[in-house]
Amino acid sequence: MMKCIVVRGGGDLATGAVHALAQCGFSSLILETATPSAIRRKVSFCEAVYERTASVEGVTAHLASNAGAAAEMIRKGCSTDVPLLVDENCSFLSAASGLGIEVTAVVDAVIAKRNLGTHKSMAPVVIALGPGFTAGSAAYCDADAVIETMRGHNLSRIITDGSAASDTGIPGIIAGFGRERVVHAPAAGCIEPERDIGDTVAKGDILAYISSENGLVPVISPLCGVLRGMIHPGYKVADGMKIADVDPRKSERKNCFTISDKSRAIGNSALHALLMIACEKGVVLW
Repeated sequence: MMKCIVVRGGGDLATGAVHALAQCGFSSLILETATPSAIRRKVSFCEAVYERTASVEGVTAHLASNAGAAAEMIRKGCSTDVPLLVDENCSFLSAASGLGIEVTAVVDAVIAKRNLGTHKSMAPVVIALGPGFTAGSAAYCDADAVIETMRGHNLSRIITDGSAASDTGIPGIIAGFGRERVVHAPAAGCIEPERDIGDTVAKGDILAYISSENGLVPVISPLCGVLRGMIHPGYKVADGMKIADVDPRKSERKNCFTISDKSRAIGNSALHALLMIACEKGVVLW
């Protein structure tokens, strides 16, 4: 049986965890939805759902057509080529043993701010990122460890008894800007980008249009800077949904294409927690 770590989600924070696992030689599998909504697409493995492959800092996610194809990729044993399967309900977990795969751990990195079905019986070791989960040995606990995702003194702290801080809805501050740098959809409809991630933009520039029932609605840049992220072209957005992010530091364009400090810290802590809990439980991860 080939051992594998399953990661739920392929957004930018999940990508930090998958990348850390890959660098240490672990075989992993990403489970995603059919329509990922990542903003920082250039550093998110979930982009493979749309483009078939997505490479981030030397690791590449490959879209698998089905569970059998995903298992075949895992059996090849190349940690830097990671299969990604559209499997929102984690059906792969029940099929894994029949495909010759032993799932030794599950990392919930959906970052939905609530639990979308992860529980401790899914695998010998279960780690969760962010709020919505409780770590511990009690029957109501749904993870062995939770990783704090809120910026500040406790960012990436491993919690083995309790929960991460509740979501505040306040974006991290970059060069003095917080809420101002986040772009929300001015209407519901399909997004049609006018600018690309990494472009320098000015306040008032049109970043995209929303094709709504009332026609094309422009999406306006809230400030000058670099377009750090934008949801995938053609995505059907809801009115008020977060769809883009502008970094006011024009000199930091390269950051659009590399794993962030936050993602790297959280990913490394997820790896740390996996090793720590596996050691405590006597679980062989690979």
